[in-house]
Amino acid sequence: MLKFCSLYSGSSGNSLLVETSNTKILIDVGESAKKISSALSSMEIDPSEIDAILVTHEHSDHVRGLGTFSKKYDIPVYANSKTWDAMPEQIEKINDKNIKKFTIEENFGIGDLKIHPFKIPHDAANPCGFNILNNNTKISIATDIGHMTSNIIHKLEDSSFLLLEANYDPNILKCSAYPYLLKQRIAGPNGHLPNEEAGKTISFLMKSGLRQVMLGHLSKENNFPELAYKTVIDELIECKLDFSKIKVDVATRNTPSKIVEVV
Repeated sequence: MLKFCSLYSGSSGNSLLVETSNTKILIDVGESAKKISSALSSMEIDPSEIDAILVTHEHSDHVRGLGTFSKKYDIPVYANSKTWDAMPEQIEKINDKNIKKFTIEENFGIGDLKIHPFKIPHDAANPCGFNILNNNTKISIATDIGHMTSNIIHKLEDSSFLLLEANYDPNILKCSAYPYLLKQRIAGPNGHLPNEEAGKTISFLMKSGLRQVMLGHLSKENNFPELAYKTVIDELIECKLDFSKIKVDVATRNTPSKIVEVV
C-alpha cells in the first residue's frame, strides 16, 4: 500500500512524503531542515528513515532546506542535471555520494518504488512532476504548472491519487497587491495553475479512474482553501460528474495533512 502526506504546501514552502512498508521518500524540501524534521517526528517518523529525496525544480520554496537536511541525515538526493546546475548553494552542502541524477522521461527505482519523472511548463531550469508506482498502484505529483498540456494529462491518467496544483484565483490575482510583472509571471504559460484549470483536469482524469485528489501549492495571497475546493467541485458539476465518487482534499500550508492511504 502507498501512503501520502503533504508536510508543507504553498507558495512559502513545499515538501511531500510518500511511503510504503519498506520505503520512504520526500518530494522537495522547501522548508528548513528543522521544520521538516519536526513534521516527520510529529508523524513518528525518524528523519534518518527517509531513503531519498526527489527534487521537482530549484526554486527556494522547493529546496530551501534540501542541502542541510540531506547532509544531516545522509540522504541521497535525486534531481536532473540542469536542476543540479541551477542550485549551487544546495549542492555544495550535499555529500558527493548522495548526488544522484535522473533523466526526465526515464524510469528509475528507489526501494520498492518505481519513479517516472515527466516535464512540466514552469520558469525553472528543467522542472518536472513525478509518477510514483508500487505494484499496480500509481500516484502522481504535479505542481508549478504554467498550463496544462496533453503530455501531462497522459502522464496523470490511471493515477489512483493525485497531488495537483490549484495555485490562484484569477480575479483575486488581478486585485492583489502584487506588482504587475509578478502577476503576469504567475498567470503566464510558465507560471502556475489556476483553480478552474485544476478542476477541468480532475474532471477529465475521473474518466481514467482517479478517485482521490489533494489540491496543493495554494497561494497565500491569491487563493483560499475553501475557494479552491468550491471551484473544483463546481467544475465537476459543470461536467455532469458525480463528485461523490471522488475525494477532494486541500493540502494545509503550515502543518502536515492527514495521511492518505492509496490502494
